[in-house]
Amino acid sequence: MNKKKFHLAGEVALLIVLLINSLGVDLMSKSGFGISTISSVPLVFNIAFPVFSFGTWNYIFQTLLVITLMILKRSFCPGYLFSFVVGIGFGKMIDVHNAWIQALPNSLPLHTIYFLAGFLLVCFGICLANNCMLPIIPTDIFPRDLSGIVKKNYKIVKTTFDLTCLTTTVILSLTILHGFYGIGIGTVFCAFLTGKTVSAIQSFLGKHVEFYRATGKKRVALEKNMRHA
Repeated sequence: MNKKKFHLAGEVALLIVLLINSLGVDLMSKSGFGISTISSVPLVFNIAFPVFSFGTWNYIFQTLLVITLMILKRSFCPGYLFSFVVGIGFGKMIDVHNAWIQALPNSLPLHTIYFLAGFLLVCFGICLANNCMLPIIPTDIFPRDLSGIVKKNYKIVKTTFDLTCLTTTVILSLTILHGFYGIGIGTVFCAFLTGKTVSAIQSFLGKHVEFYRATGKKRVALEKNMRHA
């Protein structure tokens, strides 16, 4: 065990993920530059069918992603069951943050800060989620596990997944709402750069952080836990 590395419990990391990823999504939404590509799909449904909150549409979408993974693996994965619970917690936290973020002041410089802060929070959260050794938010599980299934580099799979979400959002937005909603320059920015940014953060933290399970003996070095360049 490298004593020079900071040791972080996976359970603590997962809690941080729930707090900062939901905050990041809401900050990007507040910016007006376009929400993250993954969240753009449930956002379109929230606008079209407001009977459910944005957070609720998020974990409905996440549930579909987990079901898709199990179909691709052709097996039932018990570990994914807890990810449903995590997904619900993530959706609820989106609604919690959204309640106070709407009170933040509005201006172009501040909106730029909101977007960049939200983008970095989401990327950092994805990196923590990929390495916490616990069932994680389904939207983070999907590209991570899919990269293992198809045996492709994570950032390639992540970028492809984001572009697919972006395309889906455009189609749904035009067919259901007859216009563009939740899509902006920031959404395109996220689609092309989230995977690369997560890999960059992963590489940096891999030199300084080691995860461990507080409820078990398993440990993992960041740089060895995810397929990336």
